[in-house]
Amino acid sequence: MTTAPTTLAVPAGPVDAPAHRDPNVLRWLGAYTSSAIGDNVYYIALSWAAVQSGTPAQAGLVTAASALPRALLMLGGGVVADRYGPRRTVLASTAARAALVVTAATLLLATSPGLWVLGGVALLFGVVDAVFLPAAGALPARITGRGQLARVQGMRGLVTRLANVLGGPLGGLGVAVGGTAGAFGLAALLVSVSLPLLLTVRVGSLPLDDAQARSGALAELRDGLRHIRRSPVLRPLVLAAALFDLGFVGPMNLGLTVLAQERGWGSAGMGWVLAGFGTGAGAASLLLTWRGRVPRAGAVAGVANLLGAVAIGALAQVTSVAAGTGVALCIGLLAGLAGALCGALVQAAAGPAYVGRVTAASTLVGFGVAPLTFPVVGWAADVWGIGPVFAVCAAVCALGSAVSLGTASLRRAELPR
Repeated sequence: MTTAPTTLAVPAGPVDAPAHRDPNVLRWLGAYTSSAIGDNVYYIALSWAAVQSGTPAQAGLVTAASALPRALLMLGGGVVADRYGPRRTVLASTAARAALVVTAATLLLATSPGLWVLGGVALLFGVVDAVFLPAAGALPARITGRGQLARVQGMRGLVTRLANVLGGPLGGLGVAVGGTAGAFGLAALLVSVSLPLLLTVRVGSLPLDDAQARSGALAELRDGLRHIRRSPVLRPLVLAAALFDLGFVGPMNLGLTVLAQERGWGSAGMGWVLAGFGTGAGAASLLLTWRGRVPRAGAVAGVANLLGAVAIGALAQVTSVAAGTGVALCIGLLAGLAGALCGALVQAAAGPAYVGRVTAASTLVGFGVAPLTFPVVGWAADVWGIGPVFAVCAAVCALGSAVSLGTASLRRAELPR
């Protein structure tokens, strides 16, 4: 397998010091934890405020408003991350996110903003997210050695699961104690806490061979896309990730809600199914955090995606909450393992000067395009039923795994030692 040079000069101790014992990585992890929990609280506060101001359908449009700018601008956000560095970009975009949430809290305290105002806040948050997400995804490659990339992805996955678990209760507590404004204020506080921690995180400098003469933004974007196209690993990896995200996001979000309604599981039953998914994904993250490296990462990710596709199709066929929870646990385990390995492979195969742009391209569908398909998933479920919708989505996921396993360079890809 031939990949671009990815050696990083990391000033914080030995290049391959165990990530879970590296103070620099742990400071980054603390900042990421606070920011991720704040994001969850923000989305709960936004959803609550939107429901209070309009119909459920209108509230859905408000909460989905962030996806459109992410879909349109995220590739440009990758250019920004590579041009100015992921740490600087994360700092600036985190400050902007905190300011937006504080603005929302202030508006709610001063007046009763309508749906247009809330939609505007969500839209601006999505614009900032288009810059923040590629930089946040690129930062781990600049704070640790290449041999620790899988472990860092596992640690990041654990934090994501923790944020999902804690964000709901904290958001509800914020609404109960201080109203919607209080929940927005809590979200702003949590996002802001990450700033001083990020300021203490040290990043490695780019090797001289990877230093680039800067040109226009469009030229840099084209250069990043050429870099992906020419790489025997990145080209199929980005395509496979896009297909899996396209088939996965719809059924495991809106589709799961419709399935719970059709089966009569209720909100409690859906909560158990989501808990099963979160447990499986957390177990996969814990495995990678413990192991640090998985041999034949490309093949393992492809097989995990294929089995995950089968499990997604099977989820629509179960009738009991217990069976749904068990299948969802398998989906979480398989998708969590494949996602973390693919993320590590992206950072290992991308040249250090391209990590932001490659990260943006590999996560564009998951964060930007796939959420826009929710209305299509809902319409298709109404017309054909939830079973066929899950089957089609599972087939799209399986197509992604076919790309992974059918491309020799990706199937044989290994993570650095």
